[in-house]
Amino acid sequence: MDRVDIAIVGTGAAGISAALTAKNRNKSLMLFGSGSLSTKIGGEHRIRNYPGISNVTGIELQQAFRKQLEEMDIPVTDVKITSIYSMGDYFALQSGPDLYEARCLILATGVSAGKTIPGEEENVGRGVSYCATCDASLYRGRPVLVIGYSKKEEEEARFLSEVCSSVTYLPQYSTPVHLPQSVTVLPLRPEKIERLAQEKKMLLQAADQTLYADCIFVLRDSISPGQLVPGLATEGAHIVTDRSMSTNIPGCFAAGDCTGKPYQYVKAAGEGNVAALSAVSYLDRLDHPQT
Repeated sequence: MDRVDIAIVGTGAAGISAALTAKNRNKSLMLFGSGSLSTKIGGEHRIRNYPGISNVTGIELQQAFRKQLEEMDIPVTDVKITSIYSMGDYFALQSGPDLYEARCLILATGVSAGKTIPGEEENVGRGVSYCATCDASLYRGRPVLVIGYSKKEEEEARFLSEVCSSVTYLPQYSTPVHLPQSVTVLPLRPEKIERLAQEKKMLLQAADQTLYADCIFVLRDSISPGQLVPGLATEGAHIVTDRSMSTNIPGCFAAGDCTGKPYQYVKAAGEGNVAALSAVSYLDRLDHPQT
């Protein structure tokens, strides 16, 4: 796949605004996120402070966003980006076995709802993984644990059961689990999980037991920005940016809820516009260093 000018991760107000601005400035781009756009927007009862659209429902605003993307011929690449690496003069974005490349990056990921488990972030890549499709082959014939935060993660557990010697699945939701008999299902509520650690093998310490495995797959809908992009400066759950929406990584910009409060669509859209204009300026400086 060809390297695009700008990769935008997130299909909320910030990501869509950034995509529209980048397209208007004749930059090639890829917009990654849910094809149905932000579920947060769709769930809003009423939005009363969005300029030009008075007293709109979340569904109506979502439909307006989708129509505008279609009119501008901006497709949504409906994949989950699990890792992003700065390669110096470009960014590599990973989704399962697929890699995408972009000259610069705009993060519009929103705020991760779930808290990380103590010991999780320290062991990413050292026995903790966020992508079964990416890392299953590394643990072929070996025991793994899977912490699933939504029912759709059962598909990943099912896939791992075909590759690994044993799979223990820890559902973090209350609906019934449907997995093959080869998968051990161990209901263990989130508050019972105390920490993840590495002691020759990975271990999961719970209130009344300790589980061991070669890898612990932590499967959530969203990944915090600091975990998504190694080396990215954050404060708590938020990405640190300046007024141009630049982060500490050259060529990486951020916009919307992931940069901090207020969590307002109008603020997110404005930041998305600024981030895209800053990305365009960054690319222009690379292409014309003498001007």
